[in-house]
Amino acid sequence: MSLNQILLIGNAGRDAELRYTANGRAVTGFSMAVNRRYQVNNEWQEETEWFNVSVWGQQAENVANRVRRGAKVFVDGRLATREWTNQAGVTRTSLEVTAYRVINLSGREEGEEGGYGSYPPAAQETQQTQGGGSSPSPQQAAPVGGGYDQPPEGDDLEDLPW
Repeated sequence: MSLNQILLIGNAGRDAELRYTANGRAVTGFSMAVNRRYQVNNEWQEETEWFNVSVWGQQAENVANRVRRGAKVFVDGRLATREWTNQAGVTRTSLEVTAYRVINLSGREEGEEGGYGSYPPAAQETQQTQGGGSSPSPQQAAPVGGGYDQPPEGDDLEDLPW
């Protein structure tokens, strides 16, 4: 049995950027920072790890509309190795996250409909009308996009714009 899964919670380092491969397949990319705090000799230290995240298909279009720089996001995906040749002709390798699920954990922005981490309007109404006078249940962040959309096999991976 094998398992390749990564779960991250951090902040988007840049706005999600939507592009299309030569075959017309949507792919969105963004970077995210994940901080770790630890103590050494009674002093708090903090280190930041940066991850490049790619999202494919219909979910890519949804993520591109909702993930902005600084937003707190949850990412569920797998690690993938990517090779490319830089301008100097040197072959480089990077490790990136291919996301199956992205959830924007940031609170709804002032005056914005369907803001970060909100339910679609129909779900909000249903949730608010249930409970018969009891206090409303807390809202949870809604997934940005749905389903597990896999990246294409073969040459499409070479068409990645970043």
